[in-house]
Formats: sequence, structure tokens, C-alpha cells
Amino acid sequence: MSDLHCTLSALHLHPVKSCGGFEVRESLLVETGLDLDRAWMVVDTHGEMLTQRELPRMALVQTSLRHDDVVLRAPGMLPLHLAINAVEEPTRVQVWDDIVKAYDMGALAAQWFSDFLGIKGLRLARFDPDQKRLSERKWTGAIDAENAFADGFPLLVVSTASLAELNRRLAAAGQPGVPMQRFRPNLVLDGLEDAHAEDHLDTLEIATDDGPVVLKLVKPCARCSIPDVDPASGEKGHAVQDALSAYRADARVNGGLTFGMNAIIVSGIERTLRVGAAVRATLAF
Repeated sequence: MSDLHCTLSALHLHPVKSCGGFEVRESLLVETGLDLDRAWMVVDTHGEMLTQRELPRMALVQTSLRHDDVVLRAPGMLPLHLAINAVEEPTRVQVWDDIVKAYDMGALAAQWFSDFLGIKGLRLARFDPDQKRLSERKWTGAIDAENAFADGFPLLVVSTASLAELNRRLAAAGQPGVPMQRFRPNLVLDGLEDAHAEDHLDTLEIATDDGPVVLKLVKPCARCSIPDVDPASGEKGHAVQDALSAYRADARVNGGLTFGMNAIIVSGIERTLRVGAAVRATLAF
């Protein structure tokens, strides 16, 4: 079978792990994925990560870029500006089983998150770029795939066809459809005919002005409760998990319910991805 051709239809950034993300027209590809993606993380008094799994209200924290700041907004709160190049005290934090070097973002950011989430002692950490946090070798082979505060891989790829099939199933069950942001991808592909065609792809070659970016799709993304958190209300439901359980149990990840593929970078670091770029996909055999 010949290669598949599609389009990079959207790019999503999530600067603060488990807070709201946003679409961009272009993004620089760096060693850890899209520049600034999952560069910050909320931690508890022990330095351990907090996510929407425990605190679905985090979905209400909206982020945007303004000049040299990441701006955070949440209901009832004044905006919090994080200077992109500003850090304070060195610290260590825990993301899953990894304890990594980071920078504490100071008292104002700590108080902002503590007040909004109603938990004392929270801190905001910035990933230390000198830290080398690598994806699991079981999936990446010989490639050193670096991550910031993403769960385990630098990039997540989802197709519009996959979301369309899920929303068809939700509608058949009498449930409202959900937007792509529920699944927090970095790259969205359009033009693949079959739902979940990304499951069967090996590499993506994405055209840029400076030459191609080549990504390798390595692991199906097993889904937790976060896609069932409504980003408009911060409330958790169960319709998405219910729908996925009917057709997305994946033996490759011990029966987990998967949606989208985790990807690593083969080549093209320091090149700029742009929405509308042509994508050539090779099939995995």
C-alpha cells in the first residue's frame, strides 16, 4: 500500500500541564516537543504533580501568549503573567515516577494557584531545560526522546476522523459531541479517511520552510478521566469513557482505552511547524 497524504490542520499548546491549552498557527519544534508545551507544572507541598485527574477544576485555568508572557486566567481571579524567560529558586519536582530538576516560579504564582484550587501550599514549577527526561525505551528504541512535563512523550497526534467517529458514537448514545481540546493533542491531522488511521502509521514527514520534520508514532495513548472533564465547567462526567470502552480497548497497552498516538522526533528540531502543512505518512507493518 502506498503512503498516505494528509494535512496538519491544527497545532495545540498547553504551557501549564493539565491547564487549558490553545491553538496556534505555527510553533517551533524543540527537543521536548512544541516550544513551551508542558513547560510549567503545578505541584503540591511534596513537589508532586497535580492534574485534572485529581483536580478537574484545573481545566478552568485558561492560558494564552502575550508578547513575552504566558497569561493565565481563571474565574474570579486576576490574570497571572508568567514571564517566559523568568525563573526563581532551583527545586526538584516529581512527574509520575521521575524526579527532575525545575525552577520554582515564586510566591505570587504559588498563591494564585493555591487560592483558585483551594489547596494551601501549592507551587508552580518551570522545567529545567538542562534536565534530560527521556521517554520509555520500550517504545522509543534507540532514539533519545526528551520530555518536559508531558506524561511520557514529546508529542501527541490525533486525527479529525477519529474525533468524528467518537462524536458519531456519542450522538447515537444521546450524548453531546466533544471538541478536540478534550484530548489535548499537539498535532491534529486532517484528510485521513479512516477513523484511528493514526494507529497504523509509522512516520510522519511534515513539510516546513527549512526542510521536513520527521516524527515516529510509537505508542497508543491510553486515556484516563481527563477527556471526560468539561473544559467549560470543570465538571467530570463519564460519557467519553463509556463510548471508548465499546471499541477502543487496545491490547498494545494492556487493554487500555486509547485515542491518538504518542510521537517522538526523528529529525527537524529547530524547524517551525505551520498549520496547513502537507504531511506524508508511512504505514507501520
